Amino acid sequence: MTTICEQWFIEHDFSGEDLQQQHYRDCHFYRCRFNHADLSDCQFERCQFVESGDLLGCDFSYATLTNASFKQCNLSMSLFRGSRCFGAEYRDNNLQGADFHRASFTNYITQKSYFCSGYITGCNLAYSNFDGVLLEECELFDNRWRGANLNGASMRGADLSGGEFSADQWGSFDLRGANLTRVELEGLDPRVVPLEGVIINQWQQAQLLAPFGLIISAD
Repeated sequence: MTTICEQWFIEHDFSGEDLQQQHYRDCHFYRCRFNHADLSDCQFERCQFVESGDLLGCDFSYATLTNASFKQCNLSMSLFRGSRCFGAEYRDNNLQGADFHRASFTNYITQKSYFCSGYITGCNLAYSNFDGVLLEECELFDNRWRGANLNGASMRGADLSGGEFSADQWGSFDLRGANLTRVELEGLDPRVVPLEGVIINQWQQAQLLAPFGLIISAD
């Protein structure tokens, strides 16, 4: 694995390149294109993918990001449309406004049989786009989801503990079997949102039962 440190890449076109197993640390990528590039097993640490004042980050559309790792990076406004993200990890990143529409965290065994793998933890996902994305059984804890588009997404069985959601997001995505411990559940109405198998803390019961007019007293 080659380690590249503190390099600047301005409007560089990496489209279609084979960048497997590269390790980038403290690098800057401004207005760069990674379309259809193979970034399998790549590691990015403390890298900047958007310049202050820019309205768009780097473009990873249709890139292969299998088992790629982004840690403590600024990926706000980046495009991941159609990218292959199975096994990819995003840890403690700024992903505000990032677009993951049609990104795939799934490995299909047959046309109808699949499993997911992805790790998105401690990230700012405000106003990001996960429309229709499958993130079942994935590690998705301690993220800020407020304002994100989660319409049609499936997070069944995922670890969503410690996440921040807005009231209008409940019911827009599938969370059956998910871990919702340490999550403020204000606005989540169990009468309209399926909650089979969902895991919560005891203190969250009061929030869930509020729509029924029930008041939970201390023991």
